[in-house]
This record gives sequence, structure tokens and C-alpha cells, in this order.
Amino acid sequence: MMNNQKKDRQVNDYVLLFSAGAALGTIFLWGASYIFPEGEIVQGRRVFENIPKYLQYLFYLLSASSIFICGYLFSLRAKNWTRGTEEKRKVKFSQRVINLFDGLLMRTLLRFKAAGLMHSMIYLGFLGLFAGTITLEIHHLMPPSLKFLQGTTYLVYSFSLELASLVYLAGIAWALYRRIFGTEDRLKTKTKMDDYLTLLLLGFMGVSGLTTEAGRIIVEGFPNYEKWSFVGYFIAELLPIENGIIFHRISWILHVVSFFVFLIVLPQSKLRHIVTSPVNMYLSPNERPKGAMKDIGNLMELEDIDTVGVELIENFTWKQLLDLDACTTCGRCTSVCPANLTGKPLDPREIILKVGQVMSDTGEPPVPSTVTTPIDLKVKSSSVFERVTPEELWACTSCKACDEICPVNIEILDKILDMRRHLALMASDFPTELGKAYVAMENSSNPWGASQNDRMKWSEDLDFDIPLLEENNKEEVEYLYWVGCAGAFDDRNVPVTKAVATLLKRANVSYAVLGPKEICTGDSARRTGNEFVFQQLAIQNIENMNNLNVKKVITQCPHCFNTIANEYPQLGGDFEVIHHSQLLTELVQSGKIEVGSTEKPYSITYHDSCYLGRHNDIYTAPREIVGSIGGIEIREMKRQGTKSFCCGAGGGRMWMEENTGKKVNIERSQEAIDTGADEVAVACPFCYIMMDDGVKELGEGENVRVRDVSLILLDNLKKD
Repeated sequence: MMNNQKKDRQVNDYVLLFSAGAALGTIFLWGASYIFPEGEIVQGRRVFENIPKYLQYLFYLLSASSIFICGYLFSLRAKNWTRGTEEKRKVKFSQRVINLFDGLLMRTLLRFKAAGLMHSMIYLGFLGLFAGTITLEIHHLMPPSLKFLQGTTYLVYSFSLELASLVYLAGIAWALYRRIFGTEDRLKTKTKMDDYLTLLLLGFMGVSGLTTEAGRIIVEGFPNYEKWSFVGYFIAELLPIENGIIFHRISWILHVVSFFVFLIVLPQSKLRHIVTSPVNMYLSPNERPKGAMKDIGNLMELEDIDTVGVELIENFTWKQLLDLDACTTCGRCTSVCPANLTGKPLDPREIILKVGQVMSDTGEPPVPSTVTTPIDLKVKSSSVFERVTPEELWACTSCKACDEICPVNIEILDKILDMRRHLALMASDFPTELGKAYVAMENSSNPWGASQNDRMKWSEDLDFDIPLLEENNKEEVEYLYWVGCAGAFDDRNVPVTKAVATLLKRANVSYAVLGPKEICTGDSARRTGNEFVFQQLAIQNIENMNNLNVKKVITQCPHCFNTIANEYPQLGGDFEVIHHSQLLTELVQSGKIEVGSTEKPYSITYHDSCYLGRHNDIYTAPREIVGSIGGIEIREMKRQGTKSFCCGAGGGRMWMEENTGKKVNIERSQEAIDTGADEVAVACPFCYIMMDDGVKELGEGENVRVRDVSLILLDNLKKD
């Protein structure tokens, strides 16, 4: 386990030991190669053909040295991870293995066709060539009677390596083309001279390998069986050389030296992700629910609190620091960030790179950061705020699109929210309007600042009674219907609450509400870093719910759903939570709610809520409700499902002004309008408000209606 406590051995020590062992193993192979004579080779090649003994000795010595130096440099990087605090991730070993193979087999990267194929060509080509080198060394160590790279086996071996070389070099050429001529901003903005030099080094390794092979074929006199090495043979025929001895040796030296340079560069450049990314993926499985923020303990029980959240590199966990070194700088996180795409200062990739620079520059000793920066940007302390600004962090909508798309499982949102915790609680550096929401949550128990006595006003004009959950009926009620602050106080969402209650009654569902006893779940407080307010609200809710023997909860707000289901267990509240779209879908499918058809056909597009979708993987239930109604055509937006675009209200942004760039809800509302749908369906009160405002601001309020799925269902029940 990597943490900041003093231990006999740290992960960097094990990396160093491993590299020392690998270096000694190389020396052992050198000695082992002299145990058996080379023997006669038929239709094959001799290892170190045309290479003098002194160069062979130098090869093994430099190989061992390069391997050790590579490991030593990686150990310095790993030493940085030990600066982080302890984080236990108790998951099944099988989960880790699956994640590891996702990385090694490039499954996550292959979600992006062009980039996935290009990287696969480089990766698989390199692995093929490396495997060929290992195979040749095994052959080299065998006694003459067991040497296997001869005859047909050698022909297949040679042909396979030629294919691997072509695939590898084609991948390198494609990568260079994308860097030079590509139009994707995420690549162009971060392409440095380092990238070109790295690709040229990788390309040189491949080309020098082929020229070395061509030189060897010339030295051997163009044997017929070497035609299976078709690329090398072709190059050999083109070369105007009769005696290839010098050419072969020079090519061999350059090829070997390029590999040694690669080993030294590997831990110090962006190339390190070849190692760190699969390691990060192996260690990424977490027993913490996907939608939950990191548990920092019950602050109400602590007598002395030094700090909350993250200000210094040492405040991050070891896994969060490993994340920083796993980044490939691909920029996919930035390409889907709603804040960045609408002109806000937040760039998720920059957050990782900036924090990574702080970690790298303040290491003992410092190590190269992922992307080079001008000298005037060098940091002087381990404070992340030397490079990260509050404006960047407050622009985040916590939509989780960055985490969802990252091909190497970097947890970006966690870092942003941890830094917000410091800003909100330790630095009191937060937007003014957010302070008003904090006060309202503390004084009125809801961010609207409404009176708790008005919690049941929504039910006053219903023609049936809404049961309250109390001591005398707590054993009889199956579900607690959690109305939520928006459902109780917001004019647009009150009809949603009435619709859900009506549908529950129609289906004879046993439920009750808390009424004035229900207070805000604290989601907005927690997402904006105010852990104290969150815990005050959460603990009160949990105690109340536990006292009333609550087991099952229905919510119509995905934010309430996520908080009660995924975060209340951290404070002792374990409840089975179901979103109203899920329950209504079950009731429709079971026949307890009978669905009819619309009076006239029309089209609907569904907007995925981030906290229902990416945070909790609920995508089909709301669509199934709408899809069960006859006469409705569902038209999907360009960005939907896991790739859906945020409405702009998450992460506490509901309570903050949006003064920079284009409004996020306008961007999303325009996308909904562009589908040509007559109605936009939502399953979240925040999304309802933001999408309705957006459609109206775009002047389409008369043509495009925004409604919750429960309202659409209630309007289209089967006629009695």
C-alpha cells in the first residue's frame, strides 16, 4: 500500500529492486549464452552475425545499465506517489485483471476508431518485434540440438516480424500525420517538439531494425530463404553495396543505441504512459459507488481538524497522484467538457497536467512533468493553487463526462471536487451567490430558502390525501417517496410531484412522504465543497429515516437519488433507492399502469441527466416510459447516453451565475431543438428548469415543450 506514513519499504523501493533484478538477469543471460556452442544453423541466422565480440560484450553491459537506469528513473516517479495519503481499494482481484487487460488489449482506446486503430498498430507492432527479440534470445541460449529458429520455423518467424515492422511503422507514420496535418484541437494545442522527437525516435528504432536486417542479408550473400524477410530483402536489393559488413555493423549499433535511448526516455517523457496507464487501470477498480464523492469521515465527530479537501499535493491520495502520471494528454476529457466547450476557463486535461507539474516539480528530486512549460511557470511549493485557479474549479458542472471518456481510467472529477472542498471550507473562496445557497441550506434546510412549513403545499389541490410517514404507520409503508426541494418548492417541478403521486396511487403503491421532516439531501453543498453543511443535513435525514424504519426510497431527482443511494451509506444510511423513472417503468411493464396512445402522433427527444446516466448508469428506464406510449416517435440527440451533454446545473452550478461564454443550457437546448422533436423529455428537476429556460430563451417556447417523463405518462394513460 502506498501512503505517506513511514514504512520499511515503499513502492519506489520495489520498482528499484525490480529494475536491479532485471539488470542482473541481463548479465546472467550474457553468461548463459556461453554455456552451449552456437552449432550449425540450417536455413536460419546466427545471433550476433557479423558483430565483433567486444560489441557483444558492450551490448549486454549497456543493456543491463539502461534497464537499471530506466527502473531507477521510474522509481523516482513512483516516489512521488508515496507522498499521497492512504486509500484502500478493496475489490476482487478479477476486477483488477479485467481492467488490466482492458488496457493491455486497448479495449478502452478502441472506442475511438481512428485513434484506437493507430495506437493498436504501434502497440501491437512493437510487441510483435519485442517478442521476436525475446524469441531470438531464447533460441540463442539453447543447446545446438534444441535450436528452433531454423527451416520452416525460421521462415514463419521472419515473415511475422516483417509484418509487425510494417504495421508498427505505418502506425508511427499515421501518428505523425495526425500531429502535423490533423485538425483536432485537442491534439494541436498540446503537440510539442517533444512529441515529434518521440515519434521520430520510435520510427528510427523500426527503420534501423530493417536496415540492420538488410545489411545482414547482404553480408550473408542474399540466401534464398531470407526472401521471407521480404522488407529487409527488398531494402538490401536497393542498396548500392557489395560488401555490407560496415553498413550492417553501423546499422546494428544505431539500432541498439536507439533502443537504449528509448529506455532512458521512457520514464521521463509522455511515453511513460506505456507503463503507468495499464498500472493505473489495474489499480482503478473501487468499491466506492461510481456516483459517490470520496468519504472523508464524519466531521461532526472530529475534535481537531487541520485541513479539509486538497491544497497540497500531499493532501491527495496515492491513487490520485498515480493518475497524474498515467495521463496520455490525449485531450478527450477536454473535448467533452461542457464548461470548456462553452467558453469557460475549465479544461480537465489542464487540471491534470497542472497538478501533475506541481507534483513533478516539487518531488525530491524533481522529475520531468508530462508536458514542458515555459521557465516562468515553474512552481515553488506543493500547493496545487500555484497552477490551478478557483475560476477553473467553480466552472465544473460535475457531469462526469471527463471520467467517462478517459481511456486510462483517470478520476478527474474527484480531484476537482477535493480542491473545491479546500476552497469552500478552508479558504472561503467561492462565488458570492453560492454563499446565499449555503445560508439557505443552513437556515431553511433547502437552497430555495423556502419555509419547511410549505413542504406539503404541492398536495393541497389534489383530490386524494398524501400519507405522511409517522411512528404509527412506519411498519405498513413500503416506500418513502422523497419529494426533494425542487419537487416541493419549484413551480415547474410541483406538477411533476403531483403526477408521480397520482401514478403511485393509480398503481396502488404503498408509499408515504416525510412532509416538513424532509430536508435537503445536501447534494449541492457537497458538490461545491461544503462538507460541513452536507453532513449536517445528511446526518439529520439519516437519523430521521432510520428512526422511521425506512428501507426503500423513491426519488424523482437524480441528485437526491445519487446522494441517498451512494453517499448516505458513508454516514450510516443504507437504503434501497429507486428513481421514479425506474419504478414507473416497472409498473408499466407489470400492467399496474396501463398506457394508451397520444391523440395525434408527435416526436420526443430525451435529455439524459448526468446524475441519472453517467453517475448511475440509468439510461433505458426514462426512454422505456416514453417508448411505451403509442403515437410517440423518439428522436435521439447527437450526444446521448454515455456521451450526453450536461444541462449546466450540476455541481452546484444551479445556484451560480453563468457570465462567461455561452450558457451550457443554451448549447444543449439548441441540440434538442435541432432534432425537430415536438417535446423534450427529462427525468430531473434541474434538467427541467435548465432545458425549459433554454428552449424559451432560444425563442422556441411556443413550438417545443419540455416536460418530465411522469407528466408525459400521466397524459397518455389508457382510457377507462
